[in-house]
Amino acid sequence: MNCWKKLAAFGVLFGMLLTKPACAGPIAYLGPAGSWTHQACLDLFGDKDLVPRSREELFSDFHDGKVEKACVPVTTSVVGVTPYLDAVLDLPSVTIVAEYPKMLGYSLLVRPGTRREDIKEVLAHPVAFEEVKPWLDREMPNVRRVEAASGGAAAQAVARSQTLDKASFGPKVGALVYPLVSLVDGIEQGPHNVTRWWVLGRAMPAPTGNDKTSLLVNASDDTLDGVLASFHQAGVQILTIYERPSKKTLDTHRYLIEVAGHAAQGKLAAFVQTRSDIRVLGSYPRK
Repeated sequence: MNCWKKLAAFGVLFGMLLTKPACAGPIAYLGPAGSWTHQACLDLFGDKDLVPRSREELFSDFHDGKVEKACVPVTTSVVGVTPYLDAVLDLPSVTIVAEYPKMLGYSLLVRPGTRREDIKEVLAHPVAFEEVKPWLDREMPNVRRVEAASGGAAAQAVARSQTLDKASFGPKVGALVYPLVSLVDGIEQGPHNVTRWWVLGRAMPAPTGNDKTSLLVNASDDTLDGVLASFHQAGVQILTIYERPSKKTLDTHRYLIEVAGHAAQGKLAAFVQTRSDIRVLGSYPRK
């Protein structure tokens, strides 16, 4: 399939291909269909058992057990954390079972018959606008930019338009979901434009020997140094740290700390077992 051929090309960058896991229930993605998260789920799971959800529905349905898994974009190479990361951290119970980094190349989607010079308005997710900004500033600097809830919502709005003066930025799959065509493909495609998704599930995968663990730590300005020192003392390798607001006070924060290893093995297992202040969000194969 085309998506797997593309993933093979990305193998040099990401190290290895993903293997499609078996699915035992509905898998929610940020809808409507035609979004980048829809494309990520097609890559990972095929088209079976996928259900589109709004942002609120996705997290409430996962919390209530109405869906078995949920796929959420959490970080990008262009803007850092996405607007969805905090919602994952807010869940009282969550297990990250996989990560999926994907190099993005946007398509400019229009209704059939639309010419590039006809376009007066483009629709896209706010993160998408940041990712296509160099191309858009250079190629279509005078068009009006309208934010949409997702790439799927942008494509859907263009498809429903009664005029031929609108376009959307998103994955090319939008032209298969809606009666649209692509005028330009591969916009801002490259290693500088990568998004990483988390797959939220119910059971932590077994260790593979090349794993990553995501941890949530609450710390104040005065205690952060000690928290980080404890990782070093335990021999746990920190890979990335993302600061998020605590939503309580200015000098307290939530830190997403991602480390090498599996929470059920070795030094990391011994470390987290002694730290009630550190919440394990999930261990999964490192991509």
